[in-house]
Amino acid sequence: MTSFRALFFRGKPDAGYSRAKRSGKKSNHELAHERFKFIRILFVLGIAGLLVLLTGLIITLGPLDISVLDSYSALLARFWPEHFYVDELTSRVVWNIRFPRIMGGIMAGFGLGICGCVMQAVLKNPLASPFTLGITAGAQFGISLAAVIGFSFLAGPYFIIGNAFLCALFCSLFIIGLAAIKGATSENLVLAGIAVNYFFTAISQLLKYFATDEQLRLMTNWGMGDLAAFSWTNSRILLAIFVICIPLLMTKCWDLNIMTAGDETAKSIGVNAERTRIFIMVVSSLLVATIVSFMGTIAFVGLVAPHMARMVIGGDHRFLIPASGVLGALVLMSADAAGMNLIAPTIIPTGIMTSIVGVPFFMYLMMKGKRKEFWT
Repeated sequence: MTSFRALFFRGKPDAGYSRAKRSGKKSNHELAHERFKFIRILFVLGIAGLLVLLTGLIITLGPLDISVLDSYSALLARFWPEHFYVDELTSRVVWNIRFPRIMGGIMAGFGLGICGCVMQAVLKNPLASPFTLGITAGAQFGISLAAVIGFSFLAGPYFIIGNAFLCALFCSLFIIGLAAIKGATSENLVLAGIAVNYFFTAISQLLKYFATDEQLRLMTNWGMGDLAAFSWTNSRILLAIFVICIPLLMTKCWDLNIMTAGDETAKSIGVNAERTRIFIMVVSSLLVATIVSFMGTIAFVGLVAPHMARMVIGGDHRFLIPASGVLGALVLMSADAAGMNLIAPTIIPTGIMTSIVGVPFFMYLMMKGKRKEFWT
C-alpha cells in the first residue's frame, strides 16, 4: 500500500531520514520539498504580477491613444481620486469599454482554468476539460431552443442566457446522476459525458437545420464565444458564483492529491473518492455553466492551462489550482487582445483566437517538457 508520505515525495527516503527525524533536524527530502514549495509560491505570485502588467498593456491597445501610466491611473482613480487623476474621456474609455472586456477575460479564464484542473484530476484524463460532461452541448441546446422555437425558462434580459445556463447545468447534473447510479468512477463519468454530448449536439444541429438566417447567425455567434457580452451588471452574478465555488474547490486540494494515487489508496487513507468526484463535478459544472451562459463557448483554455501549470510546478493541487486559474486568465486575455487588434477594426471571435494562440504554445511545451503526468 502506498504510504501517505509517498504521495508527495518521490523515490526512497535518504539514509539519514530516520536519524534526522530522531534528532529533530529536517531530512534532505524535506529540505528539497520546502525549496520546491517556495518556487511554487514564487511562480504563482509571478504570473499574478504578469497578469496585472498585461492588464495595463492591453488597455493601451485601441484607436484612442492611452499610455500605460494613464491606464493604471484611470483604474486607481476610481478608488483613490485624491491621488490619481486622468481626463474624463480616458476614464470613460477605460472603465466602460476596455477594462470590462479584460475583466471578463480574467474571470472566464480563471474559472475555466481551475475547473479544467480539478476535472483532469478527478477523471484522471489528460483530455478532460470543462466541457467533458457536455456542458457546452447543453448550453448550445438551450440557445437553440430560445432562438428557433422561442421557448425559454426565463423572461426579460435573461431570455437566452437563462436557457443556456439551465440547460448546461441540467445536462451536467443528469450525467453526474447517471454515473452515480452506476458508480461514480472516472470511466463512467467520461463515457456518460460523451454519450450525452453527442445527443445534445445532434438535437442542436437538427434545430439549426430548420433555423432562419437570423436564428442561425445568433447560434453561430454564441458558439464562437465573445467577451463583449460581459458587463459590470453580469460581473455581480459571476462574482457571486466565484465566491461560492472557488473556495469549495480549494477545500478539496488534499483529497485530489491523494486521489492521484488511485481510488483504492484514497479509500485506505479515508478519502471517499466517488463522493469527492461527484462534489467536484457538481461545483465545477455550476461555475462553467455560468461562464458559458454569458460568454459562449470558449474552448481550449480549460484544457491547456492546467497542463502548462503542471509542467512547471508539478501536481500539488494546493498550488496547481490557483496557478491553472491565473494561467487560464493570461491565455484568454492574450488571445482576446490579439483577436481585437490583429486585423482591426474587424474583431476575431474570442473562442477562435484561444485555439489559434494557445495550440502552438501548448505543442511547444508538450514537446519540450519531460515531466511525467500523474495519469501515466
